[in-house]
Amino acid sequence: MQTRTLGRTGRTVSAIGLGTWQLGADWGDVDESDALAVLDAAHESGVTFFDTADVYGDGRSETLIGRWLREHPGSGVTVATKMGRRMPQEHANYSLDHFRAWTDRSRANLGVDTLDLVQLHCPPTSVYADDRVFDALDTLVDEGAIADYGVSVETVEEALAAIARPRVASVQIILNAFRLKPLDDVLPAARANGVGIIARVPLASGLLSGRYTLETEFPANDHRSFNRHGESFDVGETFSGVDYATGVRAASEFTELARETAPDATAAQVALAWVAAQDGVSSVIPGARSPEQARANAAAGSLELPASFQAQVRELYDRDIRPLVHDRW
Repeated sequence: MQTRTLGRTGRTVSAIGLGTWQLGADWGDVDESDALAVLDAAHESGVTFFDTADVYGDGRSETLIGRWLREHPGSGVTVATKMGRRMPQEHANYSLDHFRAWTDRSRANLGVDTLDLVQLHCPPTSVYADDRVFDALDTLVDEGAIADYGVSVETVEEALAAIARPRVASVQIILNAFRLKPLDDVLPAARANGVGIIARVPLASGLLSGRYTLETEFPANDHRSFNRHGESFDVGETFSGVDYATGVRAASEFTELARETAPDATAAQVALAWVAAQDGVSSVIPGARSPEQARANAAAGSLELPASFQAQVRELYDRDIRPLVHDRW
């Protein structure tokens, strides 16, 4: 497993991390023992970065990770959580009092005195220009509640605004073969400013695994059913904002390219390796619902792709995907 420095945190993390939204909610049901087995398998495969949020299962994801941490002292895992979506998405709710309450709850869930990294969870765009918000985050660092802070963003413009903040340690953004816009400006700016990039939705909600067809059905409690058109949160979080039929067709072509490029790897592993190879990416955070999937994802951290594959991905994106997503996020 390759390792990287997570921006201004100075922490060393695995190039492939683990996203744990699915251990809390919105991806169908995951049994507690299965969730813990996923954490075990990821760590045994070299993963040292877990990403969660206080709203994943109303704290269930954090609590499961907290139990795992207690059972694995000295694991060396960095845990990033998020806050800000426990209340209506109004600028005024991003206050020091709320931050204290939210981080106290996350510290209790995770069983730690100091949170490794706290990210604002896709806040309203106006938040990024408010000095008071970032002063409040600085206060939490000074008080010892959090070690570092970052942001999770929806758009390139939000990412660039966050990177310009002197104490923002990391930016989490959607980056995959169906979402290339961050390559143009965000990654160069992050490199120049020493800010870590956490790449989320790296498989476009599973599309880039090549396993789905037009006939695939998802459970009712899976966001790929209930948020397909942005009914519950930003539509860009589901299939990267690409309409499902187009995504299935483009994913089929991606799978063929992946098979030709790395015959011994799966399409999902190639997709993850491609994201991890982008200059400036600190960690990629695919989710996993089983130990086998966690191990397979982690294996992408040692997969090297030829330079020619970058051009093939760009060609596919420019032809089929760019008109749908490039100007929106």
